[in-house]
Amino acid sequence: MNNNTFLIITSIAAPNAVLNDCAKNAQKNGVNFVVMGDTKSPATFELDGCDFWSLDRQLTLPFNLVENLPTRHYGRKNLGYLVAMQQGARVILETDDDNYPLPPFWEDRNRQQSAHPLMNTGWTNVYKYFTDKYIWPRGYALEHLHDPLPALPGLGAVDCPIQQGLANENPDVDAIYRLTMPLPVSFDERESVALGQGAWCAFNSQNTTWFAEAFPLLYLPSHCSFRMTDIWRSYVAQRLAWTCGWSILFHNATVWQERNEHNLMRDFEDEVSGYTQNKQICADLAALDLPHGREHLHDNLLACYRLLTEKNYVGKAEMPLVEAWVADLRQLGF
Repeated sequence: MNNNTFLIITSIAAPNAVLNDCAKNAQKNGVNFVVMGDTKSPATFELDGCDFWSLDRQLTLPFNLVENLPTRHYGRKNLGYLVAMQQGARVILETDDDNYPLPPFWEDRNRQQSAHPLMNTGWTNVYKYFTDKYIWPRGYALEHLHDPLPALPGLGAVDCPIQQGLANENPDVDAIYRLTMPLPVSFDERESVALGQGAWCAFNSQNTTWFAEAFPLLYLPSHCSFRMTDIWRSYVAQRLAWTCGWSILFHNATVWQERNEHNLMRDFEDEVSGYTQNKQICADLAALDLPHGREHLHDNLLACYRLLTEKNYVGKAEMPLVEAWVADLRQLGF
């Protein structure tokens, strides 16, 4: 990799085994490693190879988003994305502080990928293309769990500026799955799948690659459940990818997760808004009349969040944050 690739994590932990592993391998592979802290972060954080941003340091950033971005929320990661852009990022990688990158994680990334392209397949449980086990990703519309899996077409060259890698051992599944099904699960090594227009599958922030053209779509909403922020971001990103002729790539696992401690019933409670609304949110986004072309991404992003706030999927306080994000993108040349 090269010095325009950035790895972004948000964490309240002291340098743990994963953060140490990321820092060591980022240095080895020429990746800039940025960690965004929050109110519960340790008073001192020292890790060679890591650019740590305490809350106080974040408040010095010259971004419009700084002023009203909530603390104690995963959305602090938005400032990490902006820091990367400010420092010349052309590729942003993201994961979390309980995911160990496997060796392929550190290999060069390419937007153009060989994949099985799917279009107009509706809700499509991509996890099932990578394992024969019964499984679905966090954020999947439960109403469609028993839908037949669309047949894969032949391999083709696909433009994918957003790429979701899977996670082995403890993949990103919802609380219903964790409460009722056995884990760990690891995926088989199979050919990549790319979802284009008319195909929906939630993707997360556990192991995701973003190329510069798609940076505007990185925005994580703050005024919704913590368990939904990256999921609902993924719906907006998919809808707007259609306006640019892009597909979302799903590829083999390049991390494995040793999951942080979670209260599964609290996770379940935090996911209820998704269980009851995921399908309708995507239907509403699909129904938007949006102009096509990269030049409309900012306005289209604002239109998506106006919809989400007007229908009370996210809180009304989200719109000023999205407007600040767009203002910062424009200031940074994105």
